[in-house]
Amino acid sequence: MRVFKFGGASVKDANSIKNVVNVLKEVGHENTLLVVSAMGKTTNAMEDVVNAYFKDKSKLSAAVHEVIQYHDSILHDLFPNDKHPVFASVKTLFDEVQGFLVWNKSPKYGFIYDQVVGYGELVSTTILSAYLNEIGITNQWLDVRTLIKTNDDYRDAIVNWEKTQLNVTEKIDKRKLNITQGFLGSDDNNFTTTLGREGSDYTAAILAYCLNAEEVTIWKDVPGVLNADPRYFEKTELLNNISYREAIELAFYGASVIHPKTLQPLQRKEIPLHVKSFINPRDKGTTVGKGIGIEPKVPCFIVKKNQVLMKLSSLDFSFIVEDSISELFKMLHDHQMKVDLIQNSAISFSVCVDNKFGKLEELLNLLKRRFKVVHHEGVSLYTIRHFDIEAITSLQKGKEILLEQRGKETVQLVVQ
Repeated sequence: MRVFKFGGASVKDANSIKNVVNVLKEVGHENTLLVVSAMGKTTNAMEDVVNAYFKDKSKLSAAVHEVIQYHDSILHDLFPNDKHPVFASVKTLFDEVQGFLVWNKSPKYGFIYDQVVGYGELVSTTILSAYLNEIGITNQWLDVRTLIKTNDDYRDAIVNWEKTQLNVTEKIDKRKLNITQGFLGSDDNNFTTTLGREGSDYTAAILAYCLNAEEVTIWKDVPGVLNADPRYFEKTELLNNISYREAIELAFYGASVIHPKTLQPLQRKEIPLHVKSFINPRDKGTTVGKGIGIEPKVPCFIVKKNQVLMKLSSLDFSFIVEDSISELFKMLHDHQMKVDLIQNSAISFSVCVDNKFGKLEELLNLLKRRFKVVHHEGVSLYTIRHFDIEAITSLQKGKEILLEQRGKETVQLVVQ
């Protein structure tokens, strides 16, 4: 069985959905599982709904209505007959969202986030499944929350592999075209959980692992894995082949094409991952699999924007050693800070983090009780894998370098 993952850009409007059909006709859709994200920027729009719920309920109705209108427009473009059953199915899903926002009593942001935001994927797959059936491509719609079971760490849930394996084996018919959602799971109480932003790639890998799939293909609006993000770098080059190890390194440093968690289950069963263009589906794209290194071997540039650099030093010039470093990492963990770079000396400790959950101020107040703290917000962390002098020089030009760290294969620069 094959697993295909289609992201938000590939289903952002009616024409995009018709293009998914073209892709399936080009490459075949027998014995295939489709993992599909929310349409376009729906996840961002659903986050706006959650924020309105917490910060300004007078804007809540308008935020929900904007999401409904967006999907309603796509529905009318795909289904000229507005009596088609899919209209009622989508309405039911949005009624569930609005109902939850009325009766919910929990004050926990993470819990509410997961119950609301996940409807983007449920709606997109409902529409795609109905359209495929309408044009004669029979498929089975599956609720991924009945497949992937997790703990209750909302917004960043951990998979229960044993329960997930049992569900996948029992509920997925490998002989059919199946459609399900990315990003989502459910806990033991059957509340929706999410696997972290960009978690749809991870979903595809989880299901591929449990299905012993032949391959996974991630369909993107780029020709494959590039050596740099074209949004930030002018000259980019397609990487034809990447080993699991190299891809994991790139993902760890923040390469945006592949989710960091995606590669681990695939590598364990040596399931090849293809990253291909949904615009030119016959093009080879990039293959990630068992092998050596990267081809072609060129410098790879990765940038993480809106990071925070904290420089800590001891108040009394005492050494920062194992016990204090251990305490620092516990604080970072407790405040859900993703650590992207660390550097320490005898009396100082520098760390570049992603303030993903907005707990920076709380953490700084705690740190200032024990350390002298200087911090820089809104910095960028650049990483160059397989660097050369020309690559470093071009990146440094015209930038204020706050911190540099260099190894055998990798150099990292924190830039103001």
